[in-house]
Amino acid sequence: MAAVTSVTLSGSNAPLAELFDVALLDLDGVVYIGADAVPGVPEALKQARVSGMRLAFVTNNAARPPQAVAEHLNHLGIAAEADEVVNSSQAAAHYLADRLPAGAKVLVVGTEGLHVALRERGLVPVTSADDAPAAVVQGYSPTLSWQDLAEGAVAIGTGVPWVATNLDPTVPSPRGPLPGNGSLVAALRHATGVTPIVTGKPEPTMHRESVERSGAVSPIVVGDRLDTDIEGANAVGCPSLLVLSGVTGAADLLIAPLNQRPNYLGHDLAALLYAHPAPTGREGGWTCGPWRAEVSAEGGLTLARSGDGDETADGLDALRALCAAAWSVGESAHPDWTVQGRDEPARAELVRLSLA
Repeated sequence: MAAVTSVTLSGSNAPLAELFDVALLDLDGVVYIGADAVPGVPEALKQARVSGMRLAFVTNNAARPPQAVAEHLNHLGIAAEADEVVNSSQAAAHYLADRLPAGAKVLVVGTEGLHVALRERGLVPVTSADDAPAAVVQGYSPTLSWQDLAEGAVAIGTGVPWVATNLDPTVPSPRGPLPGNGSLVAALRHATGVTPIVTGKPEPTMHRESVERSGAVSPIVVGDRLDTDIEGANAVGCPSLLVLSGVTGAADLLIAPLNQRPNYLGHDLAALLYAHPAPTGREGGWTCGPWRAEVSAEGGLTLARSGDGDETADGLDALRALCAAAWSVGESAHPDWTVQGRDEPARAELVRLSLA
């Protein structure tokens, strides 16, 4: 597939679960947050399967092997098998196996998930630079120590390839964002002066791994991050659904660069179960359901309730119209937006969307 980007949001007359054969689901912020499922997600995914959609659980988090992830999902009431889980450890191991001889040693800066993925590809994980590894691979670990980083620094200093599973700066938690693999990779990059090869989202390597393992023909990527999930989907020409249950908020969408704009919006994974309206350009503005948004003469965005059309059940039509209006302007023209409501319903809606 060729790379594509979304100029405006797409519409669907049928539920997404009926349009796409496989949902490539991000986990953190989409399926669960911390130890708990996002409310309503187990029921939504069960219904998506009933509709004929297959699921692949795709995560940049390299800490746990697929079996452990599947067990966690089942504990949350989400039916999942280990072979439905695709993680960035697998993508990194596949990348290295294509370039190293069978049985090559790879220094792991991370947890058991990387060890399992490397063995699956016929490589030998080691934890000391004294083992003369042929490469270094680094993935997220909540227990990573200074000693782990030191071994990585020594091995990288010998000139061997260094692969990072992903560069997510944070991971979501009930307490707020916490340091992710990208923050830990930054420590080694600062210490060594070397930039790693990255295989996780948004790099195409991760998407190819997900499609290969799931057997998807017409997939849709579902995520909560614009700079990994959505950018990765756009890079390979795959439709995407952005859910607002994780790190991305309404204001982030309005300033999303061209390569990070999703095709569909939803509060959560229930968005797989319904049709989606497309914003329509009309008389200098954009409408969706009963809402109209346009770029004002002062260069801001305005929202008004037009009274035409029915509100979509998810209550995101105003945001869809605002996205269409904001995205209709060159992406460098307005690095930020001031959003105003023209009437009382619009002002209340902007407060609900946390845009005022």
